[in-house]
Amino acid sequence: MRGARGPAGTRAPAGTRAPAGLRGPAGTCAPAGPRAPAAPRRTAGARTPAVLAVLVAALVVTAVAGLALGPVRVPPRDVLGVVLGGERAGPLAAVVWDLRMPRVLLGAVVGAGLAVAGTVLQALVRNPLADPFLLGASSGASAGAVVVVVLGVGAGAAAAVALPSAAFAGSMCALVVVWAAARRGGTMTAGRLVLAGVAVQYVLSAFTGLVLVLSADAEHARTIMFWTLGSLGGARWDELALPAVVLVVGTLLLTALARPLDLLLAGEEGAHTLGLDTHRFRAAVFVLASLVTGVLVAFSGAIGFVGLMVPHAARAVVGAGHRRLLPVAALGGAVFLLLADLVARTAAAPREVPVGIVTALAGGPFFLWLLRRSSRTEGIAG
Repeated sequence: MRGARGPAGTRAPAGTRAPAGLRGPAGTCAPAGPRAPAAPRRTAGARTPAVLAVLVAALVVTAVAGLALGPVRVPPRDVLGVVLGGERAGPLAAVVWDLRMPRVLLGAVVGAGLAVAGTVLQALVRNPLADPFLLGASSGASAGAVVVVVLGVGAGAAAAVALPSAAFAGSMCALVVVWAAARRGGTMTAGRLVLAGVAVQYVLSAFTGLVLVLSADAEHARTIMFWTLGSLGGARWDELALPAVVLVVGTLLLTALARPLDLLLAGEEGAHTLGLDTHRFRAAVFVLASLVTGVLVAFSGAIGFVGLMVPHAARAVVGAGHRRLLPVAALGGAVFLLLADLVARTAAAPREVPVGIVTALAGGPFFLWLLRRSSRTEGIAG
């Protein structure tokens, strides 16, 4: 087989051919025509509206189920009739409006807030294991609330202010202690963060248990147990305004801070190079996350693992950009906690299981899997 003729009458080695991308029509070496562009892949930003629409629909369905199911079953058609028709009279209306509607609304608010707080904490410490419960924020909030209950600080409006304030202070103190204990030499590993969070959580839980044992008031004991295990059973209409306002304002502020939160994902040096004062920003966002967590825990008790699981699921669907991630995490947290509360009310009917137990049963195995994966990654990296 004869080779192709090369420059100045020379022959190229036999069997060689011009590269496929350089062969033009009729055997020439002109560039080949342009290839048809590949079908564009749907980006996380493009599918975010669809994800939000699905989550809104899921939230409506779970809310209707929460209003319909319980010791007294209310048909979904009657639930819609009571809610949309504005009916207030009759036994079914009393069950829907007075007993279950505040509980469903509080569950949606608490679930959304814990998911948002968990998402932000994971970005602040750049650790997938961060969670308000695991970092001791929920236990600190519970301890602060217990102190107010035992001391009997006021009643009515005074208690309504003192309770969330003490919960916020306890949450903030717990996060600061965990942060200081886990940070060494300017770095923080997943192992140290988890150990510090568990240690602080044990200390605060021991303090709460000691108060529970020493309390001679049965009502105080029931209230302390409520905060220890987490429950939505005490929801009332007159207590929904504060957690709802804190959730909305906190989520809007954190969404406005989406860009600096994204910068933190590039690392301490990278964020500082891009003009972010990381220390001041972290301090401000820590305060905001503690405020959201403390206020929510003051009304629902310590409900764990919502802020751990939901952000990971949301990040897998819409990516790590916080402008998309925070709204998706908020809706996902609301749906998840309403489903958990539905299981808590119906799994052992007519008895009710604290919703914190249900979320722990779901989140414990997830946490162990995540810890194993993080440990493997750190071992490879270092």
